Amino acid sequence: MSRNSVFSKSMFAKSTFALFAALLVVFSGSCARKTPTLNLLVWEGYADPSYVKAFEEQNHCKVSASYMGSSDELVAKLRGGSSGNYDVISPSSDVATMIATSGLAAPLDLGKLPRYGQLSPQLTSLSLVRVKGEVYGVPFMWGPDPMIYDTTAFPQPPESWNVMWDPKLKGKVSVWDDLSTVYMAAQVLGYDKPDPGHLYNMTDEELDAVKKKLVELKPNIRKMWSTGGELTNLFQNHEVVIAMGWPLMTNQLRKSNFPVGETIPKENTTGWIDHLMITAGSENKDLAYKFLEFMIQSQTQKKVTDVTGYTPANPHAAQYMTPEEQKSLHLDDVDNYQKRLYFWQNVPRRAKYNEIWNEVKATQ
Repeated sequence: MSRNSVFSKSMFAKSTFALFAALLVVFSGSCARKTPTLNLLVWEGYADPSYVKAFEEQNHCKVSASYMGSSDELVAKLRGGSSGNYDVISPSSDVATMIATSGLAAPLDLGKLPRYGQLSPQLTSLSLVRVKGEVYGVPFMWGPDPMIYDTTAFPQPPESWNVMWDPKLKGKVSVWDDLSTVYMAAQVLGYDKPDPGHLYNMTDEELDAVKKKLVELKPNIRKMWSTGGELTNLFQNHEVVIAMGWPLMTNQLRKSNFPVGETIPKENTTGWIDHLMITAGSENKDLAYKFLEFMIQSQTQKKVTDVTGYTPANPHAAQYMTPEEQKSLHLDDVDNYQKRLYFWQNVPRRAKYNEIWNEVKATQ
């Protein structure tokens, strides 16, 4: 055998090995790309493994969730250039309209969401996420901002939000670090009468009165909570005995056998409708559509309710619930229950509201 022949075979072997190695890199990269990641920016409880894992398995993907503490935090992240980092968001009814009109969310092709027609007409008929004939979000969950209390401190449900100002509760109250606390104080002052919608468009004079009322509450405030888990811990550590919160915390406390009660005081309370939207910058829109469809199906809605205590937007979820569960979620009398909730609306002067709230927080 000639040296040239040996050399040629050696070169051929090396070339073949190099080609095989290159193909291996290509194939391994291709396999890696087969596991896309769907990035969420949502409220706590909306990406629980008890139901998200099934979606990941069905679609051979990974769901990565970040949680927001307020509507303003969501808007700040989207406007701060992070919108491309997220595929699906869950804005509440106070900012959903603004997000839909500002180009931060993509209009939806409802043909890709067969179960959209199952959702409550009371929710889908609202104009919150409808802009120029396009729909920008699907209603997902709804509920109140209730009064939550320790039943050892309050054997009977407190009748009014006014109880939070009781001097006996010094250092024992918590409120949400959010504009909802502004709305609550406005209700105590009667600014929701005769029009509850006025809570979201108060005058400067009314906002000044709200600020004064909240400053008077500060000696009673142990801490302003920013996440659901934070408020749950404040109760469990016996640092607070009463707060304005979410059904999520009531649910968490009940599961830990904490003596918790939940009520809507005589002044009524605000409430919210959370929507799922696909961001305009999402590069995973097909997968995002599949996620929305998965999340609004009745079985998933029941599982989300089990985690959060919120009321599902798909009334067909009731078929998987006991009569007691349906009653606790007010699915047996939705119309009358919703009359006690003043659903968050777009706040035209949101910057002014935030200014007032920040001044309250800064007051010593």
